Amino acid sequence: MSETLTAETALPPAPGAQDYLALDFANSAVALPGGHFIDLLGTPAATDRWLTEHGLAPAGVQVQEMCTAQLRSLREHLRSLFAARIAGLPALPAALSAVNAALSKAPTAALLHWDETNGPYRATPCPTTEILDHALATLAANAADLLTGPDADRLTTCGSTPCNRYLLRHGRRHWCSTRCGDRARAARAYARRAEPRTD
Repeated sequence: MSETLTAETALPPAPGAQDYLALDFANSAVALPGGHFIDLLGTPAATDRWLTEHGLAPAGVQVQEMCTAQLRSLREHLRSLFAARIAGLPALPAALSAVNAALSKAPTAALLHWDETNGPYRATPCPTTEILDHALATLAANAADLLTGPDADRLTTCGSTPCNRYLLRHGRRHWCSTRCGDRARAARAYARRAEPRTD
């Protein structure tokens, strides 16, 4: 079941998302209690909002469904790599290939241009037609930085079922939000009360 994101259902960014855009990106698909699901990239309009709010596209970019599908695909590959890192398992080759393909979309050098009035100049291209490539490369590079950097050992999943968000663990905290922490504590308390007594 899908749910439209509203102010009432919005979750705060997971710990670490302020430092790693890729973490916020991976968490743009959220499982909620009661079988509800929020996909912040569920439609082209929602994707426009997400890209704009995260500085990856100018306002009113109007991405098409094909672009939205490419972003959702990269998100699933990143989630797969995060899960493999947390579990200490080898990465799926398809996920690595997808991230490396996205990384290769970033221009590595400012290109030489020639203006008839002012002469030669260098600029990194990112016209409207290349916004998706820029977003994919930026997100993939940020994920690669997270997976290979000093914070990689802190990467974990939210410890509250059914939440599927990733976070950077801080101390003993294993929840992405206060809401999930409260739900996990309530579930543990209920389980203790429901245990049969052996007197």
